[in-house]
Parts: sequence; structure tokens; C-alpha cells
Amino acid sequence: MTATRLSAATSILSAIAASALLVGCSASVDVGTSTPKLSADKLATTVSEKLAATTGQPKPKITCPEDLTGKVGTTTRCTLTADDGSTLGVTVTVSSVKGEEINFDIKADETASPASN
Repeated sequence: MTATRLSAATSILSAIAASALLVGCSASVDVGTSTPKLSADKLATTVSEKLAATTGQPKPKITCPEDLTGKVGTTTRCTLTADDGSTLGVTVTVSSVKGEEINFDIKADETASPASN
């Protein structure tokens, strides 16, 4: 019964997760400060744009709880939320820092969480 209740949005989330895992998304942002740090809002926008470009889907709604510090190995967890309220976790990991430019990898979780009612 649970399988029949999967919504189209959850299917899209699964497609995004599969594509992000297979492609190994990464992004690069020049933050323009002496201590590299990317704001949570800019990080969310960049992750959304990168996932959309990778999957060929519309830009998903992404929220990130904190700024990303430009130190190799630093990670943060963002959340992709579908129209039906289901969510998918997205891990962002700093892969390199070149001056003020932070390069990071994006990996979506394999399984979406259903919407909480």
C-alpha cells in the first residue's frame, strides 16, 4: 500500500537523488571575501541551480541551515522540499578552496522522506 501512495513529487525527488549520485554534482562559487564563506541563501540557490541543470528538472526548493565555510572537508546538510511537502536530504562537502573560491560536491540522499501531516 505504501508503494501506491508515492506521489509524483516523491518520484521526482528520487530521480534527482539518482541523478545527483550518478553524476557527482559539484559547484564552484567565488565569495569575494578574505575568509571564504558562502551564505546559506547563496548556497541553497547554487545547489538548486546545479541539481536542475544535472537532472533536467525545474529548480527544486532547497534550504540550507547555515553558511558554508571554505575549508576542505567541511560539510553541511541542506533540504530539498517537493510541492507535496516530502523532503530529500542533500549533503554539501567542500572539495577545494582556491583563494576566495569555494568548490563543493553535492550528494542527494537515496530516499525521500514523506510529507509530515
